[in-house]
Amino acid sequence: MLFVRSLLSNIWIYGVIGFGVVFCSIFGWFLPRKWHIFWWGRMMCPAVMWGMKVFGGLSIEVRGQQYIGKKVIYACKHESAAETYFLAAIVDKATMVLKKELTYIPFFGWAQAMYGLIPVDRSAGASAMKKMLAGAKKMMSTGRSLIIFPEGHRVPAGTNIKYKPGFLFLAQNLKLPVVPVALNSGMFWPRSSFKHIPGKIIVEFMPPIDVSGDKNESIEKIQKCIEDKCYELNHEAMRDYPACKVNYFGKD
Repeated sequence: MLFVRSLLSNIWIYGVIGFGVVFCSIFGWFLPRKWHIFWWGRMMCPAVMWGMKVFGGLSIEVRGQQYIGKKVIYACKHESAAETYFLAAIVDKATMVLKKELTYIPFFGWAQAMYGLIPVDRSAGASAMKKMLAGAKKMMSTGRSLIIFPEGHRVPAGTNIKYKPGFLFLAQNLKLPVVPVALNSGMFWPRSSFKHIPGKIIVEFMPPIDVSGDKNESIEKIQKCIEDKCYELNHEAMRDYPACKVNYFGKD
């Protein structure tokens, strides 16, 4: 049964995404960016979430909605492909930072560019940071919020790696607070996994943190805030949905 549900869920999710990027890449050239934002934030991503729930048995609970707002940077834990979809539906008009290599994928990369995602070339060093900052300034000047995954890539639930400083560089240069975002998506849909274990994915937004002080202290504070909350959410998931324990790689 789990195999069948996961199969149907994957077919739906990637079918919707595939249709979205192809349609956007063909017809989106003639439409303003606000259409692309509406297309993904109000149509395609909610459709993905619907299929996750109906076929995969994965619901989304959002906590701390009072901390969702404009003129902030969201630093979010990254455990699954799921958050790249549901965050676009939860945070209105948000943009994200992503690896530049992803923009080279036909159709998919074109759709990302038209939506207004911000590519970063990790091999370019200081010049990449400057380009990322310029892209963030441009997008946020139009009233968009910014989501960044400080780990730089997806990690298994329960793991804790050192956060990269890019999110702090943006926050300090843009003089914006950082909203930490914790989640437990990797407990139900881990990276590079076909299986979707039915349950409730929780994403929790926490109070904004001022990062105008010392760089290292700010990064440590943000990381501790996110990781401590993820620990709680992971254990809440294992308590309520014991089957997801197989995807946990942290300490008990």
